[in-house]
Amino acid sequence: MKAGEPVWFPRFAFDSVTSHVPGYVVLTDNEEAHMNVVTLIGNLASDVEVRNVSDKQVAKFLLAIDRRTKEGGADFVWISAWERQAELCSQYLAKGRRVAVDGRLRSRTWEEDGKRRDAIEIVARSVQFLSPPSEGTGGEVVPFEAAVA
Repeated sequence: MKAGEPVWFPRFAFDSVTSHVPGYVVLTDNEEAHMNVVTLIGNLASDVEVRNVSDKQVAKFLLAIDRRTKEGGADFVWISAWERQAELCSQYLAKGRRVAVDGRLRSRTWEEDGKRRDAIEIVARSVQFLSPPSEGTGGEVVPFEAAVA
C-alpha cells in the first residue's frame, strides 16, 4: 500500500464511518491513525454497579471473555457505560449474563500508596444483551438505544 492510499475494512467492524462502497468502510491515513475500536463478547463476571459522576450516570461491570486456546481461561475487562445505556444495563443485566460490547479503550494512571497504578477499561458505545430475557423482566423485549458518550 502506498502512502495516502485508502484502507478498506469490512463495515461490520466500523459502523460509525460511512462508506461509498456497500459493505465496506474507507479510511484515509489520517482516520486510520486515530482509530480506537473494540468489540467484545463475554459474560458479566460481576453485577452492574451504577453511580453518578458529574451529574451523569455511569454503570461499571467486569466482563469475562473466554480464551480460545487449549489451556482455556478468560480475560477480564472493566466496562463502563454512560447515561441511558447505564440505566438499561443496571435494569436488565446481572452477573452471568452474556453481552456484546462495542466501544473504545481508555487508559488511566494514578498513584496509590506511593506506587504507580494503571488500568485499561472499555468505554461502551453500545451494549447488546445476548442472553434471553430472564423471568424477572416478564419476557419483555429489552429496548436498544445507542450510547451517547
